[in-house]
Amino acid sequence: MNTFSSRTANSAKRIVVILATLPIWSVAASAQLNVLISGAFSGAYEQLLPEFERTSGIKVTTGSGSSQGTGPQTIGAQLARGVPADVVILSREGLNVLIASNRIAAGTDVDIGRVSLGVAVRAMAPKPDVSTVEGFKQVLLKAKTVAVPGSTSGIWLTTDLFPRLGIAEKINVKVTPRGTDATGMVAAGDADVAVMPVSEIVRAAGVDFAGTIPPEIQQIQVLSAAAVAGSREIEGSKRLIEFLASARASEAIRNSGIEPLAISR
Repeated sequence: MNTFSSRTANSAKRIVVILATLPIWSVAASAQLNVLISGAFSGAYEQLLPEFERTSGIKVTTGSGSSQGTGPQTIGAQLARGVPADVVILSREGLNVLIASNRIAAGTDVDIGRVSLGVAVRAMAPKPDVSTVEGFKQVLLKAKTVAVPGSTSGIWLTTDLFPRLGIAEKINVKVTPRGTDATGMVAAGDADVAVMPVSEIVRAAGVDFAGTIPPEIQQIQVLSAAAVAGSREIEGSKRLIEFLASARASEAIRNSGIEPLAISR
């Protein structure tokens, strides 16, 4: 083959390669995801999202909702009324309800972290000792108002732990729509303490983290992500979930008060 023919053949190969990659670039450039997320994983997610968008070329629009509970702003209620969503990130308990109601694309659910329950007090206030069961009980009994979110953790506290400790009828509990409302009550002085996921306490303004509740009465909440059934961006959804569950996301997750459950590199 002469030099001219060789150059022509090489040019043709380069053109074929470029044309073959154009659909991939087009998909990445046009992909856009809608995410619904609960409060417990929001701190880590906000740190990680810019890197995902930059490295994937996928744009993400984020909405919020509670994992469980009543009212129109739970993630389940939003999906039921047609709020656009490709990915949901919430407690495993809340996700299991969505799976049972066929709201989740089969086989896409992944556990990405787990978080303990802790106690929040007003910023600069003395931090009570909540390291023992009796100490924790006394803090709640002495509080004028105890705030808890009306989602997974609050449901467990009010229906399981507080009755088990024998204090359900002795404490004034204010169940708030969201975790931000619970920390907001403490910051404003409308509640003495809030009991909720540590990851929501450490990112809240106007409150301090007093400590986790004792291990023998602790609830470890698993946080999970999944693609929504019927999503038109299922591949992009899987990429986001894989990124959040990857080892590269672990540091941001850990720094937000959550134990990462990395499953991939």
